[in-house]
Order: sequence, then structure tokens, then C-alpha cells
Amino acid sequence: MGRVTRRQLTDLPGTLGLPISLALASILAALAFGLPVLDRAVPAERPVTPGEPYRVGAGVTVVPPSGAALDVTGTRPGETRGTALFQVGRVRYTIDVEPFAGDLTAAAVRLRQRITGISGHQITGTQLAVSTAGGLAGVQGGYTAGDRDGRYAVFVAHGLIIEVMVSGDDADLSSVLFVIDASTRTLSYENRR
Repeated sequence: MGRVTRRQLTDLPGTLGLPISLALASILAALAFGLPVLDRAVPAERPVTPGEPYRVGAGVTVVPPSGAALDVTGTRPGETRGTALFQVGRVRYTIDVEPFAGDLTAAAVRLRQRITGISGHQITGTQLAVSTAGGLAGVQGGYTAGDRDGRYAVFVAHGLIIEVMVSGDDADLSSVLFVIDASTRTLSYENRR
């Protein structure tokens, strides 16, 4: 067995090692368990100003529907692309904007393929022409996903694709679709170059 020297017995930094280690472990545990609890305690939805255009990204704006709340977990505004996720009751209303080099037909095909590429999603009915109050031409249609129904619309403007997705159960969707359609008609592009 080894001998313990006087120096080892009086080594102050060595005696502080255990309490410091325990303090650091406690701080890390508090962060590991406390931050997720705090994150769940902070609501993800933020109110939006009624009648005010919301900047989705890349110069695209929309006036959110009355009664909508912005869900910050799915909203990412930006200079060249952006996403806005609104909750209207239990209905999700998403607008995605990103650079796109194709025409409206290619944009519609791309969105329809994206929808049908999700397990259980299928397109229903035919596409219809649609336009915004500012003159953006697009197409819209419907889809189903098990117990949820949805609507989609796509527009192409100045090298951008603007995709609109709306989903909810049939009863919820039918009660708010009118205000969401009115909101979609307010989509506009502001050339900031």
C-alpha cells in the first residue's frame, strides 16, 4: 500500500475538486432538464396585428386571417426565402417562399409531387386557376391525408415560388376556409432590388 504524504493531505485544490465537480454536474443537470421544461412553458403562438401585412420572406407579404396566431416554431422569415405558419383555430395555414427558376406549370407539378410524396396524402379533384388581388396568377387544389383535409395553392413571381398549404379536419377547415382564402388573395410581392 502506498503512503499518503503531508503534501497530499494539505493539497487545497485537490480537496475542492469534488465540490466543483458536483456543482458543475448540478448546473448541467439543471440545463438538461430545465430548458426543455421552460421551452414547453413558453407558448409557441404569437398574436398578429389584424389587417397588417406580415412579411413572409423574399419580399412576399400576406395579411393573416382574422383570428390567426403566428406559430413561431414553424416560421422562418428571410431575405431570399421564408416560411410563415399561422394557426386559425385548429387549422394550419403555411406559406413557403423560395427561389424558383420554373414556370407556374412546373411549380404546380412540384407541389403536387411533394404532397403525394408524403405517406397517406393524395390529391383530390382538379386544379383551378386562382389569382391574388395584386395580380399574382396561380393554381389551387385539394388533398386528403387520412382524417385531415387540405387545400393548396401555388404562385410564381419574379423568380420565386410561393406555396400555400392549409390543413385541418373537415369541420374545422370548412369553418375557416373563407377567411383563409381571403388572406391568400392578399399575397403580394414587393420588388426590393
